[in-house]
Amino acid sequence: MGANPLPEHVAPPPDPGGAPADTPRPGLRARFSAGRVVLLVVTAVSLYLLAPSIGEVFSAWDRLGDFDPLALPVALVLEVASFACVWWLTALALRRDHWDAIVLSQLAGNAFNRVTPGGGATGTAVQARMLADAGFPYTTALTAITVQSLLVTAALVAMPVLVVPAVLTGTAVPGSLLPAAWLGAAMFAVVAVVVALFLGTRRPVQAIGDGLERLVNRVRRHRSRVTGLGGRLLAERDEIRTTMGSRWPEAVAAAVGRWFFEYLVLLLALFAIDARPDPWSVLLAFVAASVLGLIPITPGGLGFVEAGLVATLAAAGVKPEAAVAATLLFRLVSFWLPLPIGAAAGWWFRRRYPRADRDPVPT
Repeated sequence: MGANPLPEHVAPPPDPGGAPADTPRPGLRARFSAGRVVLLVVTAVSLYLLAPSIGEVFSAWDRLGDFDPLALPVALVLEVASFACVWWLTALALRRDHWDAIVLSQLAGNAFNRVTPGGGATGTAVQARMLADAGFPYTTALTAITVQSLLVTAALVAMPVLVVPAVLTGTAVPGSLLPAAWLGAAMFAVVAVVVALFLGTRRPVQAIGDGLERLVNRVRRHRSRVTGLGGRLLAERDEIRTTMGSRWPEAVAAAVGRWFFEYLVLLLALFAIDARPDPWSVLLAFVAASVLGLIPITPGGLGFVEAGLVATLAAAGVKPEAAVAATLLFRLVSFWLPLPIGAAAGWWFRRRYPRADRDPVPT
């Protein structure tokens, strides 16, 4: 389950009575813009090139019987817990516990995001419009989903910074499930502390922004200089704090929990097929797969995640056939199964909250 990137632009729908039926509308022109055509072409080429990796993972279908019988139900429970963290985070941002609308809209928006190239923006817009139909102000819903995505992405970005040095300098850990789970819990707790420092203090945020500004200006020597990056980063942080209010520590816990429970799904998949990888390497493989899942070229990082996860696990010492089978179980639970569930959630949502006569317009 990937985090939706920030929407680049959510245009207000055209006035049904404001233009003749034969007048091309801005929304239709944008839908067939050159940028979208290029994106579709790049997506098609990427899927073609990555098709062997996707096929290799699905070729392990007959190995699902080799997993411990308890693996699938436990993995499903862990994935539901990961989704529940996103629902909790969205409720905190909206400041209302309207659970049926939050859960159904998130499942539908997530599924839409997974089937459209570069679908983060459209998935965000779909969920915001559904929440508006359920009675939330459209702008409030869009802001809440954007802030939720920012926090989840911030937790993901913090992971490589901490995991990669730990992998390079970490000591050996017994290759059993419980120590690996505790190691993951400890690492994600450190991630939570880092994200909390980002939200709770000003100097580190300013320092990060200033450091990025110097780096960007050093790389872009022959272009106009970037200025005020630290201040802009601080303003974005303040927006998150304002949206979450005094419950921002809970929001940090939910954002980190979203990734922690999905990490446990991958860990369980490996041990359920009797692989005994180094726990540090599993953490690294999970971080790599999560980052690859954010690549907007293919829907949900399809192909990139499969190829990257199999390669990373194999490099960590997992037998190739076990790495492929574990990747299949992980992707079935985290990517493929939420698609039909999201479609059903969208249908159920529309039964409970019929579409408004006029689409909501941002204010």
